[in-house]
Order: sequence, then structure tokens, then C-alpha cells
Amino acid sequence: TPTERSEQPHNRLERPRERHWRRRRPPGVEASGGAARDRPAEESPDGEAAAAEKAPPPPTLYVQLHGETARRLEADEKPLQIQNDYLFQLGFGALWRVQEEGLDSEVGCLIRFYAGKPHSTGSSERIQLSGTYNVRKGKMHLPVNRWTRRQVILCGTCLIVSSVKDSVAGKMHVLPLIGGKVEEVKKHQHCLAFSSSGPQSQTYYICFDTFTEYLRWLRQVSKVASQRISSVDLSCCSLEHLPANLFYSQDLTHLNLKQNFLRQNPKEPGGLESMWLFTKLKSLNLSNNHLGDFPLAVCNIPTLAELNMSCNALRAVPAAVGAMHNLQTFLLDGNFLQTLPAELENMHQLSYLGLSFNEFTDLPEVLQKLTAVEKLCMSGNCVGTLRLQALRKMPHIKHVDLRNLIADGVDFLPHVTQLDLRDNKLEGLDAVVFTNLEVLHCERNQLVTLNACGCFLKALYASSNELVQLDVCPVPNYLSYMDVSRNCLENVPEWVCESRKLEVLDIGHNQICELPARLFCNSSLRKLLAGHNRMARLPESLERTSVEVLDVQHNQLLELPPSLLMKADSLRFLNASANKLETLPPATLSEETNSILQELYLTNNNLTDKCVSLLTGHPHLKVLHMAYNRLQSFPASKMAKLEELEEIDLSGNKLKAVPTTIMNCRRMHTVTAHSNCIEVFPEVMQLPEIKCVDLSCNELSEVTLPENLPPKLQELDLTGNPRLALDHRTLDNIRCFKIDQPSAGDASGAPAVWSHGYTEASGVKNKLCVAALSVNNFCDNQEALYGVFDGDRNVEVPYLLQCTMSDILAEELQKTRDGEECMVNTFIVMQRKLGTAGQKLGGAAVLCHIRHDPVDPGGPFTLTSANVGKCQTVLCRNGKPLPLSRSYVMSCEEELRRIKRHKAIVTEDGKVNGVTESTRILGYTFLHPSVVPRPHVQSVALSPQDEFFILGSKGLWDSLSVEEAVDAVRSVPDALAAAKKLCTLAQSYGCRESVSAVVVQLSVPEDSFCCCELAALPPPSPGVFAPAAGVAVRERPADGLGAPSSSSGLASEMSSELSTSEMSSEVGSTASDEPPPPGPLGEGSPAGPGEPRCALHPGGAPSAFQRQLSSATFSSAFSDNGLDSDDEEPIEGVFSNGSRVEVAADIHCGRARDGERRRPPEAADEGVGAVEDEPGASRRVDGAAGTMGRRRGNGSVAPQERSHNVIEVAADAPLRRPGGYFAAPAQPDPDDQLIIPPELEEEVKEMMKQRPPAPPRPGPAEPADCSCDTPL
Repeated sequence: TPTERSEQPHNRLERPRERHWRRRRPPGVEASGGAARDRPAEESPDGEAAAAEKAPPPPTLYVQLHGETARRLEADEKPLQIQNDYLFQLGFGALWRVQEEGLDSEVGCLIRFYAGKPHSTGSSERIQLSGTYNVRKGKMHLPVNRWTRRQVILCGTCLIVSSVKDSVAGKMHVLPLIGGKVEEVKKHQHCLAFSSSGPQSQTYYICFDTFTEYLRWLRQVSKVASQRISSVDLSCCSLEHLPANLFYSQDLTHLNLKQNFLRQNPKEPGGLESMWLFTKLKSLNLSNNHLGDFPLAVCNIPTLAELNMSCNALRAVPAAVGAMHNLQTFLLDGNFLQTLPAELENMHQLSYLGLSFNEFTDLPEVLQKLTAVEKLCMSGNCVGTLRLQALRKMPHIKHVDLRNLIADGVDFLPHVTQLDLRDNKLEGLDAVVFTNLEVLHCERNQLVTLNACGCFLKALYASSNELVQLDVCPVPNYLSYMDVSRNCLENVPEWVCESRKLEVLDIGHNQICELPARLFCNSSLRKLLAGHNRMARLPESLERTSVEVLDVQHNQLLELPPSLLMKADSLRFLNASANKLETLPPATLSEETNSILQELYLTNNNLTDKCVSLLTGHPHLKVLHMAYNRLQSFPASKMAKLEELEEIDLSGNKLKAVPTTIMNCRRMHTVTAHSNCIEVFPEVMQLPEIKCVDLSCNELSEVTLPENLPPKLQELDLTGNPRLALDHRTLDNIRCFKIDQPSAGDASGAPAVWSHGYTEASGVKNKLCVAALSVNNFCDNQEALYGVFDGDRNVEVPYLLQCTMSDILAEELQKTRDGEECMVNTFIVMQRKLGTAGQKLGGAAVLCHIRHDPVDPGGPFTLTSANVGKCQTVLCRNGKPLPLSRSYVMSCEEELRRIKRHKAIVTEDGKVNGVTESTRILGYTFLHPSVVPRPHVQSVALSPQDEFFILGSKGLWDSLSVEEAVDAVRSVPDALAAAKKLCTLAQSYGCRESVSAVVVQLSVPEDSFCCCELAALPPPSPGVFAPAAGVAVRERPADGLGAPSSSSGLASEMSSELSTSEMSSEVGSTASDEPPPPGPLGEGSPAGPGEPRCALHPGGAPSAFQRQLSSATFSSAFSDNGLDSDDEEPIEGVFSNGSRVEVAADIHCGRARDGERRRPPEAADEGVGAVEDEPGASRRVDGAAGTMGRRRGNGSVAPQERSHNVIEVAADAPLRRPGGYFAAPAQPDPDDQLIIPPELEEEVKEMMKQRPPAPPRPGPAEPADCSCDTPL
């Protein structure tokens, strides 16, 4: 048309080279909605006849890892062998286990095979959009321009419109979009106007057939038009060759092709051999393409200034690279290079050459002639000894990076300004010869002495060594940052006080006994971190100091200098926790004060009420932590003056009330006062900004809440208040509401072998990225399971681990008897269960399993701990910590060797590819095989010397040592209060991330093996006692599909069947946190009254009786919680579940004094005995029996902590639902421990109060007195 003939020259391809590409364009480019893909020849018109004569070839096989790019399999590759190798790399040890795992359909989220290349909508849209639409060129008001159907393609940075309908063989009109615009045309439906930039801009109007296509094109074109530079990102698109239409983008300057499978095939158009067509290309990224050989065509792009060829398994660099005279940045990291060609000396502008994690054994000689290169990056190579005499000939090298080497010695010469020697094995470093040194990194070595030249030194990083001597000469007048933490220094070097420009000094975790007074006279010093030392006092006479942040926690300070807070008028942050302070210095001697202190941490000291009045001298205080001191009151008049307070922690004191004047703190958002003696609920619900209130482990009896709760309230924790009665169903709008019900009875009895408490706390970003798992009665009351999961910055992975891992372990226990192998397989299977969430996200985990040895059921209990990441377990044995976990990081030699073998890049912060510092962790499957989920597993036999064990997240162990954690917990008798204390200490010591702790208290008796003759009865779990004699017990079916316990009730997948009725609030302490009542509610007597019993199965105490279920069975509608939909309370004396209604009856477990009536034998055949849950427990509102777990208000799913322990009847086999849950047979309500008729309830209560305490346990020679004294 005339319009097309008048098109500007820059919009057409007229050069012969471009016409050549139009002829060679592969068929299928015009396919609607996708990228240019290879089609079989039979699809073209010329191939139809041939297709009729012969059968089509078999489809090409592709493999996809972790839901990312899909790679075509070579002819000699076998899919099953690839899958087996992958599963072995995950950590499976047995071939049969690998084969079984390969049969699971969920393994597709890790590895998947396709017949034919898989289609990805997201990737295809980034590669190319195409279709036939109504197109109009030029201005709308000109009648000469008409609407016509044309083929339209968006590829790269250009809009391509064909001149002939449904054809791409003729002339193509190209519209550059960089700097242009795309606008909606309101006069026409689904119409967009595309315009190029510049004075000779052109406009095309395109009407799309559907609104979906309209949005897709608008989204993609808007991204291109908004760019300032001509760049195209085709990373992670599974490309085997470049799209043919990409070569229309002649103005392309930046091209990202990383993580594809580009091939070098001269016979195919669009391969790497055609890269020379991009004549203006400046930046090219071809990393992670598994090329094997360097593409020579890249060397023919003279305009290239940046080239990334990392992680391509290159073994040599061709001499032709010398032709790239304009190249400034050349990245060759993560290959197998041992030498470099001499032709590199022609790259006169090359300023950065990345050679990290290759196989160089010495410095390449060509570096001597690359005079523009200032940074030498040789970390992770095979240099055995750092004898770098070649640096003598390289005066242009200013920055040397030699991390992760196996070094025996250093022999340097002086002309380097930045030296990086992190993560080596250096025992001594003499850097005095570096007279121009400005930045020195030598962290994570084994340095004992360090000498450096201070002429131009600006920053010194020497943490995590064994330094006892540190000399810098002359005095570094330019030094501004110094980190020598985690060493063995006994004093601060004198030259530090003379460094007049020093702003940040970190000397924490040393053995320093005293700080020099001159240090505080430095007018430039802003931040002083001196925690975890041995200082007994600070300098007394302090002049005006400019210190803004002062950290002196974990020392031996008895007092702070009297003039500290008066002279330090710039102080904003003070942490003096974990000292021996008894008083505080005043902030002023008059009513006026200049204090600008905003954060004050004084946790774990000996402060008394006298210190509270001194806090009023800090009117700008925002954060106040005074937990675990000796406070008995907090005067209301003092609280009233702290109007800017936002966060307060008064836990672990002896407060009886929170002052009512807290209402004056209108900005308050966090009030923590657990583990006190508070009896009255404070008026914190009137605060408009309140978000978190923790009053657990107090003596609250009632709570008065306003009708309208604060709009920002997210967490209210009232657990551990045994006298508190509150209908919490009215508080469903609180994200995380925790409460427990008062225990039934106050009698004491034989203690449980284990009991636990846990807590979780969100970080400063107000995201709870941790989760805890607690199953006190795991696998039919025989075992226990606890876990802690940490997602770092993500919420999804911890909660998936929380509600899935117990199910997986229960399944693995049915496959093998080896406890450690079960743990290993549980973690590896969990990698699959994470699904798509684990492809990009990850999390640390620790899991602890208590059980009897299956080979020796009568032996002692065994504790098996498994962990990945930095979640860890420590056992307290004889008052000493016994670590049961290991953190796999880069400091582990075997892990570093494995990382190097897989050619992963370890960044400067010690992380694999800059993602995670743990080499064994769940999730992050895109980092496979460098990062694997195989855990560290350790088992110990529990003994009476074992007091408790602690599971903690990364934030806990980063803030507390194992020794400190054990010492802190030993003095706390309650497990919940102990877990709370650990989290509070961690937050006061500087933890700013989410933190979680589980404390499991142990009471292992001397005779911890079972010596009872229980016939076919399995040994009961601690705290849960055997059924009465004569009860028929049916073993679990061989297929393991028994009645769901607290473990099997957890679904292996997140299912939509979780109903609203199953979402009840979570309690932070289990039933076993309180001592169970005596025999009447818990102890059966399968043995005779005079028979000796082991400590795990003590004989029944006097006046003992046990609830026994009758065999009456009625039909009723299925109800998970034993209630009809219209009922709120169960009928007294009767409880139901499913199709059975069971009536409670009292059965004496021993002989009565005046005779005993035995249960008829036929009753054992008809009835079903129920094993009671832990007596004396806090009653709680449970969700549906046998469901996945109870969902908290904040979205987490906690597993049921009570096993239902049904001795099944053969006819009551569980029915599996489609979603993976089981319909349980009739089960007793675990909350009902004693059913008493209403008319006798008050009388029984009085009798229980007046009954004498239980006698001591009879010795071996003394028969147990099992007579019954109960008046009933």
C-alpha cells in the first residue's frame, strides 16, 4: 500500500544479511501466543505427503528440575537413571527406598520428565507474543488508513507487523518500542495504540479479539516501552536457540540469557553462532548454560563491554577472546579453568576478571600484562600455599580476593589496597608490608597474631579468629570501622584510643577485663560493642562522649559509672543485660534532663524497685526491657512519665500488677509481663496501638475485656494461668489467642517421664517466621515428637513443616526399625512434600523423637535428634550441655569440598550463591545439588541424669550459648515458663528475628526399662497408663492404617477439608506441664495388687479408680468432637464420638477391703477399653478428632497434642477420605478424665479435697497396697 511504501527506512530490514535471516526463519514463528518453537516437518505443507507415508518420529524427552527450566535429554541419557541419581544425591541410602520414592507422584515437584518440550505461559510471553489481529497504521482520522488482518509479533524490543495477511515471508514492518508508549483507544473495544519514540515516530493501532489477549499485550509492551535502555531478559526460559525474531531488535544493547540450554550448532539458525548479528550489544550474560565450550561467535562482537560466562563447565578459553578490545568485565567464575590464553593481554580496557572457584594452582602469568585490572578474584581455587611472588610483577593489583583456599603461609609484597583472606586456615598474618592497605578482611581463620600497616587503613575485619595479639603501626588515622569480635583478646590495644576517626568498634566475645578511659574521649566514636567480655567495671570519670550505641551485656558489671547517663548526652541505645547490676546511674541531678535515650535493655540483672524512679529521667524512652530482675512493683507515677514508651518487657519478676497509668503510653504496642505474680488483668486493651500482650505464667483469675477490642491487636497470650476461666470463643478476631483451661483436680501423683512447653515470638518485622511442633503422645502414646522450624524471612515453609513432618515420620517408622534412618528419610521426603513452596523458599528444622528401641521394647528410652540449618537441640545431662545437633556451613571442610565440586559460588558473606549459609537445609531446591536436605542425626539413650532438652531456632542460638541456655532453664521448674524465658533472653540480648524454643523436661526413673508382665500389651507412654486388666487389645493392622493418633491425624498435604470448626486456639503448654493426679484418674492395674511394678507402670495408689467405657453402641450422625451441631455441652456421664455413645463407669483397679467384684469375662469381648490421656492436665477445646491439627488465629496449624488411644474393635476399621484424612472409630473425648453425675459432683469435689496424699511408692521388697479407700 502507499502507506507501507512511505514507511521510514529505519522501520524496515533492507540489508542483505537481514533478508538472509528472513529466508532462514524457522517455521512456526507465526504461531499464536507462543515463542518460535521447532515443529516437525510433517506440520508444514511440504511435509504432509511424507507424513502419510511414514510414522511420525517419537517425541523428544525433556527433564525439568524444581519446576524451572526443562532440558532436552541426549540420546544416551536414561530417565530412570537420572531420577535415581537425583534421589541418591538428596540423601537416600538404599536402592529400594529410591525406587519407592520415585513411584510417588509428588516427586514431580523435584524432577519431572516430559515427552515433548513443556509449555510455560510465563516464559513464552517473555520470549515472544504473536497473533493475527486487526491492524491500522497512522492517524485515526485519515480515511486512507484502513483496518486489515495482519500477523503481529512482539519479540525483544520491537513490534513486528507483516505486510501480507497471515504471512511472515514478505516485508516486515518493525516498530522500535524503547522509549515509546502504549495507550488505550477508548473508541474501539480491546484496542491499543503503539507508538515509537523520536521525531519520526510511527503509530500502529491493534484491536485484539479477547480481553485476555488485550491485557497480555498491554502488560508486556508496557514493560518494554518503560525501559530506558534497550535490554531483553530471556533468562530461565529453557531456550535451546535464540528466537529468530529477536534479531529484528537491532538496537539491543543488553541481553540476559542465563540459565538456559543454548547449544552451539552451526546448522541451526538462531544458535550462538549468530550472536555477531547484534552489532550494538554491550552486555551479554550466558552464565549457567552448560555450554562446555566457549562460543567463538561471541568473540566477534566488538562492542561488548561486559561478558558473563560463569558456571558453564568451561575447561579452556580460546585465544580469539583477545579480539574483544572493549571488554571491561569478564566473569569466568565456577568453571574448570586451569590456564588463561596469552591473548588476553590485548584487552587493554579489562578492569575486572572473575576467576573464583576454578582449578587454578597458581596465578596466571597473563595477569601481569592486564594493567587495567585492579581486583584479583581467585577465591575457591586450588592454590595450596599462598606464595604469590607473581604479585611482585603486578603493581596494578589493588584488591586481592583469596577466600576459601587451603593456605599454609603468606608471602606478600606491598602494593595492595584491599586484601580478602576470609575462610582460610591462616594461623598468622603479617600484613605490614602492605603499606597502602585500606581494607583488610581476614575473618573466620585461625589467626593468633595479626600485624598490619596503618598508614592508609580504613577498615579492619578480623572476627572469628583466635587473636591474642593485634598490632597496627603506625596509628591508623583513617581507620573508621574495626571488628575484632569473637577472639581471645585480653585488652584493647592502645593504638585504638588514638584512632581519631574511628566510628564503629566491635570487641565483643573476647576476654577483655577493662576498657581504657581514653576510648570514650574519642569524639568520632559512635558505636561501641563490648558485650560478652569479663569487665567488672567501666571507666569512672567520663568526659563528654559522642557514643550513640553502647553494648556491654554479658559482663560482670556491678554498677554503671555514675556520670555515664549524664555525660553521654548522645546515647540512644544501651544494653547492659546479663550483668550483676543492682542500681542505675541517674540521668540528671535536677528536674530537667538532656537524655535522648530511646532503647534500654537491663534484662537478667539484680535491679530492685529503687531503680524504677531513675527511669523518669529518660522521657524519650521507647523500648524498656527489665525482665528477670528483682522488681516487686512498678509505681504508677513513674510509668505515667514514660509517655513515649512503645515496648516494655517486665517478665520474670515478682510484680503483682501492671500500673494503670500505662494508659498514658498511647504509643505502646507490646506489653510482655509473663512469669510474674500478676492477679489483675491490666488495662492494656484501651491502648489504640497495642499489638501484642503476653501475660502467661501469672496468677490471673479473671479478665475484663472491652466490647470493642483494639483494631491492631494480634496476639494475646494468657497460658499458664491455672485459675483463669474465660470463654475465649468470643475472641476469634485476634490473630493468635492462647489460653488454657484450669486443670481437673489438684492432687499429685507419679510424674510423667516427659513434659514440655513451647513459645514463638515474631521479629521486628512483625512476621512470625518460626513454628513449633509438639506431640506429647506420638504413635499411640508410646512415643513423643517435638520440633522447631525456622523459615528465616518466609512464613510458608515453617508451617508446612509443622503440619506435615509428624505424618511422614509415622509412615517411615512403619517401613524400617532403624530410628536414625527413619529421621533421614523423613527429612528427604519432606523435601518433596514442600512442593512448589520449596523450589524457591527454604527453612531450617530440628526434630526430636523419644521412643523405646523397637528391638528391645523393654529397654530405656532413646532420644533421636535430626537437624538441618541452624535449628539445634541440646540435652542437659548432669547439669552440663550435650549438643545433639550440627550446623553445616562453609567452615565444614567436607561441605566446602562438596560445594566446590558442584561449582557453586560462595559469596563474600559465606552464602551459597548468595542465598543461604547452610549447605544442608530443607527447600531451596533450585540450589541442588549444592544444598541438600540430608540431616545430621544423633541418638542417645536417656538416663536418670538427663534433666531436659531444648530445641531452638536460629535466633535463639545466635543470641545464647548452649551453656547459658542450660543454666537459664535449670532454675525454672515449669516447661512453659522455661521456654518463655529463653525467648525473652534472646530478644533482650539483641535477637531481631523470629525466635522459637521448646523445652522438654525429663524425669527418667532408675529402672527405666519395663519389667511388667503385660502379655500382649505394648509398653505405655510416660504419663499415660495401661488399661485395666481383662481389656481386649487388638494390634494395629499391618498396613498401618490404624486409628489416627496425634501424629497420624496430621495430613501429609494441606487439604481444603480443614473446616472452620477445626480452627481452635493453640495452647502453649501441654497437659503434662502439671503433675498428674494420683492413681484414681490415671493408673490402671493390669498386674495383681501384690505384683511388683516398674517405675513406668507404678501400682495403683489407695482409693484409685479408673474410668471404663461400656460396650453400648448407638447409631448417630458423625460428629468429630462428640457433640451435635446444636449442642454446646456434652451430657454428663456420657460422651460420644462418631457412631458410638459410650457411658462412663467407675471400675476399681485394686481389691476392695471387703471384697472385690471382678469384671465378667464376656465384657472384655464386647467392650472396648480406653487408655486415659494424661491426668491432671489443663483442659482445652480440641478440634475435630483425627483431623490434621488445630489452626491458630495467626494461620499456623499446630498438631493435636493428645492421642486418642482407642483400642479398636475389628469392625471399626478407619475409613480413608479422599483428602487423605481418616474417619476414626469411636474414641473417648481426651478432655474428659472423670465423668461424675451432676447430683454427686459437689460431693465428690469435697471428698477429693479431703483425701490424704498418696503414700510413697513401695520398694521392691514391699508389696504395693492396692486397697481402695474411696467412699464411693
